[in-house]
This record gives sequence, structure tokens and C-alpha cells, in this order.
Amino acid sequence: MIRDYYHLCCRYRGRSVEIRDRFGRIHRGIIDRVTPSHVYIRPIRARGPRSFGGFGFGFFGFGAAAFAIAIGAIVALSLIPFWFFW
Repeated sequence: MIRDYYHLCCRYRGRSVEIRDRFGRIHRGIIDRVTPSHVYIRPIRARGPRSFGGFGFGFFGFGAAAFAIAIGAIVALSLIPFWFFW
């Protein structure tokens, strides 16, 4: 099962995804890199009346830092359309 998620994350690298972990948390972002034990995603800032606009620390609305999710903690992974964030 873990190996399947590893290969799925490798295939979806650079794409926007929604990851659900075994703790019930939902993570949305773009897969930045994948190791045998973790997947790193870049969260995308939302645009709209509550966001402050501008480019921030990243570029094109991306945050500067990615955060890691243990591959063993993933219970669901799905692609989401990029326009979901706009």
C-alpha cells in the first residue's frame, strides 16, 4: 500500500492534489518532491476577498516552503483541478 502511494505521488509530481491522512486532516497543494518516506507539497494561497494579494514570499501565488506528509499516513490521494484555487 505504501509503495503504491509512493509511485502515485511520483506520477503526480507538479500537479495539484488533495491528500487525506490517517488523522483526518486534508492537505491541498502541489506535489513538490517525493522521497520513499515523505511527500512534500506546496500549499497554494487562495485568492478572493480574504486574501491580501501580491506575490508574497513565493511566486505566482505559491508559498515559499513545502511541508512534508509521511507516505505511511496517507489514506486517500486525489487530483484536483488547478482552477479550484482561483
